[in-house]
Amino acid sequence: MTVRINCFGLQVADSLYRFIEDKVLPGLQIKSADFWKGFAAIVKDLTPINDALLAKRDRIQRDLDKWHQTHPGPIKDMPAYRQYLKEIGYIDEIPANVVASTQNVDDELALQAGPQLVVPVLNARYALNAANARWGSLYDALYGTDVLSEEDGATKGGAFNPIRGAKVVAYARQFLDQAAPLLKASYSDVVAYTVVANKLAVKLKDGSTTGLLDEKQFVGYQGDPAAPSSVLLRNNGIHIDIEIDKTKTIGASDLAGVNDVVLEAALSTILDLEDSVAVVDADDKVLAYENWLGILKGTLVEEVSKGGKTFTRRLNPDRQYKAGIGAVNAKDGLVTLHGRSLLFLRNVGHLMTNPAIITSEGKEVYEGILDAVVTVLIALYDINRPAAQAIGNTRKGSVYIVKPKMHSPEEVAFASELFSRVEKLLGLPENTVKLGIMDEERRMSVNIKAAIAAAGARVAFINTGFLDRTGDEIHTGMYGGAMVRKGKMKVGKWFNAYERRNVLAGLDCGLRGRAQIGKGMWPAPDLMREMVEQKIAHPQAGANTAWVPSPTAATLHAMHYHQVNVAKIQEDMEKKDTAAEYESLMDDLLTVPIALYPDWTKEEIREALNNNCQGILGYVVRWIDQGVGCSKVPDIYNVGLMEDRATLRISSQHIVNWLLHKIVTVNEVNEALQRMASIVDMQNAGDPLYKPMMPNYKDSFAFQAASDLIFKGLEQPNGYTEPLLHAWRRQVKGV
Repeated sequence: MTVRINCFGLQVADSLYRFIEDKVLPGLQIKSADFWKGFAAIVKDLTPINDALLAKRDRIQRDLDKWHQTHPGPIKDMPAYRQYLKEIGYIDEIPANVVASTQNVDDELALQAGPQLVVPVLNARYALNAANARWGSLYDALYGTDVLSEEDGATKGGAFNPIRGAKVVAYARQFLDQAAPLLKASYSDVVAYTVVANKLAVKLKDGSTTGLLDEKQFVGYQGDPAAPSSVLLRNNGIHIDIEIDKTKTIGASDLAGVNDVVLEAALSTILDLEDSVAVVDADDKVLAYENWLGILKGTLVEEVSKGGKTFTRRLNPDRQYKAGIGAVNAKDGLVTLHGRSLLFLRNVGHLMTNPAIITSEGKEVYEGILDAVVTVLIALYDINRPAAQAIGNTRKGSVYIVKPKMHSPEEVAFASELFSRVEKLLGLPENTVKLGIMDEERRMSVNIKAAIAAAGARVAFINTGFLDRTGDEIHTGMYGGAMVRKGKMKVGKWFNAYERRNVLAGLDCGLRGRAQIGKGMWPAPDLMREMVEQKIAHPQAGANTAWVPSPTAATLHAMHYHQVNVAKIQEDMEKKDTAAEYESLMDDLLTVPIALYPDWTKEEIREALNNNCQGILGYVVRWIDQGVGCSKVPDIYNVGLMEDRATLRISSQHIVNWLLHKIVTVNEVNEALQRMASIVDMQNAGDPLYKPMMPNYKDSFAFQAASDLIFKGLEQPNGYTEPLLHAWRRQVKGV
């Protein structure tokens, strides 16, 4: 039994109560009684609104099911379909002249363009690595990944390979030639860097001296101007640090002593309380909140063992340089740059509840309400940090909360009201809490401009999330017919319209210079060559950030923001009629990806079913048995993919849809689950904590959870996986 403390009618689990009383409130100017009384009032007032919003979701889904049951197949009469969507409250009116008015947004979100990481806040090491991924070694990223081939002896395994090292240096010099070109010279010809009259002077092999084509790209340096240890450049608003050290292995073999090229990489990071974590009770919540507290206070550390050595990982300090001719905001001749990624925290959406608190009605508290109150309370440590605390997050006095899985402008307005109530409770100015709106549900995509209007003074981020969005696409049109295979989803009309409309909406609503317009995740952390070739499409589309799966990926993706001037692309897009194009794409957006001719071969069906079942089992077994919410999971072809609940939603709903429309049978699904369970067991054979599912699959909680996600998937709210996952995880934990 969980020990609970009565706080003005809230039955608070002892672990959460003690955390807030002992670790959070003592450092703040807030009395315990005032906090709990205000918290209880928020829960009492806002819970009925939350209830009503979820009931509306369910009612709309029932209405959609009725439409598709009476109009099977692809949408044939789009005007009639659109009219029906308006009648059932699916399409909202767009307010006139929607213009965001968000103030006090940090430059990383409002002005700069660069990669974004998403990491589980439960994992302190991941959180620290992500926060420190603001700066990343291009040399390391190139050497250790498949961006560079291993041909001609350039292998990357074992001891340092000078052949591969030479390839890395050549690639980095070509990058510098493009990002910060020299005047009539190449970085491959440089033998020395100096600083003369606050300008960069570069000595070449032939004995001549040159400088930058644009001398204002030289921001600063470290060390002696006659022999600097670091040269800081800027391009498209982000920085490059050429590190010079002839005492190091790489620098000693370089004519100019260059030991590394360090890129400003993950400008922002989302610490995640949602899709990438397995948080099902008070103890889990406290662990997550403790990490959020530690990272904002600058006290979070983690002991790391690597290469036979143990060291303490902590947050990186800011970086300081002597100002060069291109310095901006220099103070006393020095340029100070943030040493860490700017942090969002992704709260839980409106659906889930958590037993950390039982309300006066005897129900679990809505987790989104719990997160809003506690995480913003903790953020006071950052907003009010003392001048002596060198490490902080915001410099504009804001708290950044991403709110996932919202379906409508009405739900966005509710999130804004929730944050307003929290601000009043904590004595914060209105709109201190900035809102990140994830465009990952179909109804949200349809109404994204109205959603921005619903939080126009708070919005600091919108983005597309293809994975959850695909899961909702399947569930929304579940009864219309058999959906195309997963691999074909991205070539559907709806997908291109979805990605394009999001950017158009953001620009038309005035987000340029105020907020991020983002794109989704590259899911394959080992396929960096493909990422470098393909992910440039995101900044080219006008997005000033996009998700990457690792700090290494952030460093590599950062190169794209040197190749593409996103601010210029956005300005050019704004010269066009963005509102007209936004509206013109509505029909494509509403085109349901139902297969016109579902005449797949038995082998194609079997392959798709195996792929889905293997993906479900590979993720669920770690979630249920080990509480791992996000990890690199090998797919059926042993390609490691970053999996979270969003990918799980797609795979499970896809099978549900094919079962409903008799593309596959119950027996075939059961056989595939058992067949794939054996494969997943083999793929995890090296994990000492792993619990095999086969041959006793009927006794495996993980296998049963995976089975439920399919066979009970039709009745799950909007096809979400969380309710079933939480129920099975609690069984494993015995709570």
